[in-house]
Amino acid sequence: MAFALPVWLAVQEELLAHGGEVDSESPSCFDEFDDEALFQMFHLTRPSIVFITDSIRIRMKKVSLKKPALPVDAMVMVTLNYYAHGVSSATIQQRLGLTQNDCLAIICTVSGVIAGMADQFISFPLTRAARTSVAFKIEKLCGIPDALGVLAAAHFKIRASPYEKDTFRSFVNTLGYTSVVSQIICDSDGNILSVEKCCVGSTFEQDLWDSSFKGREMEDELHGHYWVIGGSGYNLSKHVLTPVLEPANEKESRFNQAHAKIYDVMRTTLGSMKRRFRCLMQLGFAQEGSLDKKSNIIKACSVLHNISKKFSVPPPPVVGKIEPLHPGKQHSVSVDINSEAQKARQELIHCNFSVASSRHDPLSDTITEEDL
Repeated sequence: MAFALPVWLAVQEELLAHGGEVDSESPSCFDEFDDEALFQMFHLTRPSIVFITDSIRIRMKKVSLKKPALPVDAMVMVTLNYYAHGVSSATIQQRLGLTQNDCLAIICTVSGVIAGMADQFISFPLTRAARTSVAFKIEKLCGIPDALGVLAAAHFKIRASPYEKDTFRSFVNTLGYTSVVSQIICDSDGNILSVEKCCVGSTFEQDLWDSSFKGREMEDELHGHYWVIGGSGYNLSKHVLTPVLEPANEKESRFNQAHAKIYDVMRTTLGSMKRRFRCLMQLGFAQEGSLDKKSNIIKACSVLHNISKKFSVPPPPVVGKIEPLHPGKQHSVSVDINSEAQKARQELIHCNFSVASSRHDPLSDTITEEDL
């Protein structure tokens, strides 16, 4: 299996700038696998695993463990194997002499460490140059200007006890199964720019946005006069650009096509994440009010998703069905449309979607997971 080489110098510089030297030449338990077996077991390549292990090793120095721990590379092996398949491999448990409970404790510890790496590897565009670059790529893809990313509520299946009726109901989402939901923003290349919250599956998308750090920052215009592109579950606002619910003319229809095209990037990104990290297809049991462990796993997989993209690691083959993005959950009480936001959207549509470009029509392109 051949893979593209990573842009090693850039990511290595990021790692070393975070503190400490690493010794990538020391023996590792991953050395026992050839490249093909390594990818099948962990859905990652050797260079990416070396980088991930070195990054975790630096941070593990600050983690207090209750008992003598395994070497860091062995702890990373247990965790990455669980992420890739959603269960702990009996082969790895036997090889390392671990019980199922040992593995769960290791996964919990390492997930917290990787989630703590989010500030380094999940980055919303904060400088003028970064915002301009992200917005330019989105406009080039779909024709919508001044957008800093695609916003969605990402659902992840969990188990909840039907015998606890009140708690059970709170986890049931719009597609009728139990889940937790996190707010994710990605760019046009499928890089995750922000991941926040871990709430019960019945939570409204708009409530997630209103209570999130990124939502408050955007609505307070700390990131300037930009949009994020959201689905119909969000209210149109000065900084959330939603589709036109009932397009009245051709230009509004063209805008909706452009909106659907960039929104499809989020569907593809989440599908790719769930293919690589199959633990996200079933996060186990959860109780309302104790979702920190689930939150750490979701954030950790988001960090590893971005690292895998830096290393050009392809997603594994499709196995099983990936859930679609969820239809927006609407409040039972009608919401007044922000008149300023409605006017801004109409101006955007008029200026950019009245006539198809004779030079290049971004709506003619299609997106696949391989493109991301």
